[in-house]
Amino acid sequence: MALLEVKEVRYAYQNGKPVLSNINAAFEAGKMYAVLGASGSGKTTLLSLIGGLDVPHKGEILFEQENILQRGLAYHRRSHVSLIFQSYNLIDYMNAIENAELTAKKKGLPILERLGLTEEEAKRNVMKLSGGQQQRVAIARALASDTPVILADEPTGNLDEDTAAGIIRILKESAHELNKCVIVVTHANELAAQADTILKLSHGTLHEI
Repeated sequence: MALLEVKEVRYAYQNGKPVLSNINAAFEAGKMYAVLGASGSGKTTLLSLIGGLDVPHKGEILFEQENILQRGLAYHRRSHVSLIFQSYNLIDYMNAIENAELTAKKKGLPILERLGLTEEEAKRNVMKLSGGQQQRVAIARALASDTPVILADEPTGNLDEDTAAGIIRILKESAHELNKCVIVVTHANELAAQADTILKLSHGTLHEI
């Protein structure tokens, strides 16, 4: 049974230009999904709708067969999804551990170390870390959460090849071993190839490839 469903979703920009047209998709726990698409195709918009950061102009987003508007978008974001943003969205006056544990059920340091940060680096203010290290803190925050869904927007975009491969492996393990539903949007075919299911967003429509 699908954990998350996107039903007949349409969305247009403020200038009226349509970006998503009748999108339908179903996402299950225990699987990693990749949504491929060119820059500007609407990948981040779709992720924002699934994550409850915005509302579709038509159609609905369901979590366990209930429209996420029923209990409110804030409840959905707090209880159901963890988001990994391209822009990190870290709290700039906190260190890496504090950021990772912000909404966490698990200790942040072991996860940060697993993602390649030393204990010394994990205790630094996040603004003193490199872009790649900040990306790993953002990923650690999502992994430390107890939510059933992880949504990631280009999670390997600022990382070197080896680190990126490690991040992909951890996201896959989160799906297969922790029974999370992991949805990654990317333009990288190498990342998409690691997913259980690959979807392509093009000209406002979504289809499996």
